[in-house]
Amino acid sequence: MGNFSVITEFLLMEFSSMRELQVLHALLFLLIYLAALMGNPLTIAAIITEPHLHCPMYFFLSNLSLLDICTISVTLPKFIVNSLSGTQSLSLLGCAAQIFFFLFFGTTEFALLVAMSYDRFVAICHPLHYGIIMTPAHCVWAAAGSWLSGLIYSAVHTGNMFRLPFSGSNVIHQFFCDVPHVLKVSASDVFHTEFVLSVASSSFLLCCFAFLIASYVRIISSVLKIPSVEGRHTAI
Repeated sequence: MGNFSVITEFLLMEFSSMRELQVLHALLFLLIYLAALMGNPLTIAAIITEPHLHCPMYFFLSNLSLLDICTISVTLPKFIVNSLSGTQSLSLLGCAAQIFFFLFFGTTEFALLVAMSYDRFVAICHPLHYGIIMTPAHCVWAAAGSWLSGLIYSAVHTGNMFRLPFSGSNVIHQFFCDVPHVLKVSASDVFHTEFVLSVASSSFLLCCFAFLIASYVRIISSVLKIPSVEGRHTAI
C-alpha cells in the first residue's frame, strides 16, 4: 500500500489548452444551459396552467422536462465554472455527487419513457379502457415509481463505487465524472463488483427497452390497421 496514494480529488479534461478557447467553450455551454433553463420551465408552466393539457401524456412530459433541467444541471455548471476560472479539479465528494445524480436522473428518465410508451399503448390499442387504466392516481404512482427506481439504482451503484478509497492516477479524461473513467482508477474489488452490477443493470435496461420497442410496434401496427387517414391522425 506504500506505493499508492489515496485520491482525494480528480483532475478533469480540458477541451483546449488555449485560454481563449476555454472561455469560448464556457460561454457556448452557458448559452445552451440558459436555453434549457428557460425552455423546460415554460413547458412545465404551460402544462400546469392549461386545463386541456391535464392528461397522462402531458403529465409524464412535464416530468421529463423537469428531468432535463436536473440532468443538465449535474455537469454543465461545474464545467462552465472550471472553464472560466481555469481550474480542472473536482473533489472526491463532488465526483460522487455528479455520478449519483447523473445516474439518478438518467435512470428515472428511462423509466418514465417506458411509462409513456405504456400510456400510448393503452390509449391507441385499448381506447375504451383508457380512462379506467390510466387514472390520475395510477399516473402518479407510475411517475413516483420511476423516480424511486432511479433513486435506488443510483444509490446502490454510487455507494458500491465509492465504498473503498481510490488510488492511482486521478486524471479523468472527460469534462465530468464519467463512470467508466472513474472505474479505471478505482480499486480492483470495486471494479469487479461494479462489473457484476453493471451486467445486472444492463439486463434490466434491455428488458425495459424491449418492452418499449414492443409497445411502439403494437402502436404502429394498430395505427396502420385504421382504414381512414383521419382516423390515423386522430390516433397519433
